[in-house]
Formats: sequence, structure tokens, C-alpha cells
Amino acid sequence: MGSELAQWPEWNHESSIEWHVTNEPSHAGVQHWVKDLNHLYQSLPALHERDFSPDGFQWVDFSDADNSTLFFLRCGRQRDDLVLAAFNFTPVPRHDYRVGVPRGGYWKEVLNSDAHVYGGSGQGNSGGVEASPVKWHHRPYSLSLTLPPLSASFFLSQGGPASS
Repeated sequence: MGSELAQWPEWNHESSIEWHVTNEPSHAGVQHWVKDLNHLYQSLPALHERDFSPDGFQWVDFSDADNSTLFFLRCGRQRDDLVLAAFNFTPVPRHDYRVGVPRGGYWKEVLNSDAHVYGGSGQGNSGGVEASPVKWHHRPYSLSLTLPPLSASFFLSQGGPASS
């Protein structure tokens, strides 16, 4: 209905979707983002296997109203299927923002809405971050992240020691 292209007018059943807007880089970037987000959802079991199970979702932090950030984990059936979703709802980038995670090891940044290909500023985490044994958000490890402005980022756990 046009939202996957970021067309300007609201959808109207009397007219067609404004496909021509994808000739503009910002609209093409939104279309590319929606495509990659859908592909990520299909390819990572943690994002869909346990959609209807309480075991498939864990809040990390939903209470930082001052910074307008939000974090949650999605868990698949296998121990290693773990994805952190990180959101910054402000136009202010957050650097060295600490977020708790349940295991150590490398967390690969698998999708970042602020990437240049989506029309963003290109801020991010250089492909991923190593978890530190610093307790945060009631979890034994934490990540120090760059949260780009007005962004959604997804991190895939690459294994490592798990909490007991």
C-alpha cells in the first residue's frame, strides 16, 4: 500500500501505488530496507520460530525514556539462535551505550537501518561488537553500542559463554 516505498500520500484504493518514487534515493532506500528486513526475518530462526511462545521474547530495557531507546531479545529453539533488537527513537546518536546481554562472545550487527544503502548516515558498530563481562540490565555481559539516530539495529549472537 505504498508504505514500503515511503510514498508521500496516504494509500487510496482509487489510485495506484506511486512506484515512480523509487527513482529517488531516499524512497529506494526505504524499499531496500523493507526487503532486507523481510529477508532477515525469514533467515534467522530466532525472529520467527517462537512467535507464539513466551520463551521467544525477552525484554532487555524498555524504561530509558530520557534517551528514547528500547531493547529486546528474540530466541530460537536452538541455544545459539539469539538476536538482540536495538532501537533509538531520537535524532540524536547514542555512542558507548551499554546494553545487557545473556552471553559473552561476538555479536554481529546483521542489519542497521542507518546504513548508507538505506539512505542513512552510515553510523553503526563496524559489523559487530564483543561482549564484555560487565553486568548490566540484570545480565552477566554487556555490549557498548553505537545507536545511530532514528534507527533499528539487529545483532546476532555468535556464541560464547552463556549465563547460568
